[in-house]
Amino acid sequence: MTEGRRAKRVGDLIRANLVELLNREIDDPGLAAIVITDVQVPDDLATAWVQVRLMVGDDDARARLRAVRALKRSASRLRRRLAPRLELRRVPELRFSYDDGHDKTRRVEAILEEIELERKSEE
Repeated sequence: MTEGRRAKRVGDLIRANLVELLNREIDDPGLAAIVITDVQVPDDLATAWVQVRLMVGDDDARARLRAVRALKRSASRLRRRLAPRLELRRVPELRFSYDDGHDKTRRVEAILEEIELERKSEE
């Protein structure tokens, strides 16, 4: 998904406004511990792909699933609240997914530590 400068600006604007909406205006306990890590918007501005993580309990797969489902249920409400803030003719459709990049990084670090321990034990 290539991203032009306008798409990047819109993605950043969506991210900033979603953070504010989730922190101040949405009264859903299922959305309380969510952190938005990234928003990708293609050049046609039709869809915003929002990556999220949990501040607490991110090692629980069920908690992750509940959080993403809660966001999907709230997507149309969030989109309506974003509309006046973005000042776009058409507000992108919000698509949420869990950002597991941090988990992959932790796994690679754990593997590297294991390799280092094996190397030291062989010496």
